[in-house]
Amino acid sequence: MRFLFVADPLEQFNIKKDSTYAMMSEAAARGHELFACEPKDLLWQRGGRVAAQMRQVALSGDPVYWFTEQHAPELALAELDAVLMRKDPPFDSEYFYATHLLQQAEREGARVFNKPAALRDHPEKLAILEFPQFIGPTLVTRDAEAIKRFHAEHGDIILKPLDGMGGMGIFRVGPDGLNLGSITETLNRGGAQTVMVQGYLSEIAQGDKRILVIGGEPVPFCLARIPQGSEIRGNLAVGGKGVAQPLSARDREIASTLGPILAARGMLLAGLDVIGDCLTEINVTSPTCFREIADQTGFDVAKVFIDALESALRHR
Repeated sequence: MRFLFVADPLEQFNIKKDSTYAMMSEAAARGHELFACEPKDLLWQRGGRVAAQMRQVALSGDPVYWFTEQHAPELALAELDAVLMRKDPPFDSEYFYATHLLQQAEREGARVFNKPAALRDHPEKLAILEFPQFIGPTLVTRDAEAIKRFHAEHGDIILKPLDGMGGMGIFRVGPDGLNLGSITETLNRGGAQTVMVQGYLSEIAQGDKRILVIGGEPVPFCLARIPQGSEIRGNLAVGGKGVAQPLSARDREIASTLGPILAARGMLLAGLDVIGDCLTEINVTSPTCFREIADQTGFDVAKVFIDALESALRHR
């Protein structure tokens, strides 16, 4: 089959850690053809179909020059067997527009994973609001006074922007309230921008767990991203240490509840972030940690993902 990966530039991939590369490698090992493009390459014109200037690539096995470009056809997305949307956040206006082009491609017969409408309907920070039974104290607001009241009630809080990734823009304010006003002004831009505020979870010391759900089923191992030194963030992008471990009973409860719901909405792959017993995010744009889990446990996440993709394509 022919798979198109809509992603960041291939030249920017760190293949030692990149989950999209792990998907590509497993797909290539099964004889599937690989194509890649960036969201900026998508186009539609009246009388035609959503298309893209693509790069057909082959994996070289070289750790640095890891792919060779065979040729660069312009093809309609519906001519391929699957389109995998793997563009990293932020979920900005351009990402939003790309989902509309991908949804039009679906109308023309393309199979897109995760479904574009599902990507739009599940912003990664706000998607947890649907599952209050699994989350800790949480506030979503632009209002600085509401944030002050939340801090007065909970004492130790985390503030974060709704469009960040990799730990960007996350602040902790302790019981002394030091810099709460300044941090609020920075994040809410004087009331123009919505922020999320959550009670601080001390279990972050044991790691921010990434639980992967594929085809509605949880991967049996998660990656606990453990903060290092004085850092409060466990994100790998800011130096967190990734430790693979089996799912706890609570992890499995959360994943087994959300998995079928997300799968029914067209999400072949989701990444649930859990600290202690609390769900903190639902990642649907380009969930990662395939390589770390496979390297540490031997559980081949990419194999399970491509199995699920092939199964979804067989059952149109």
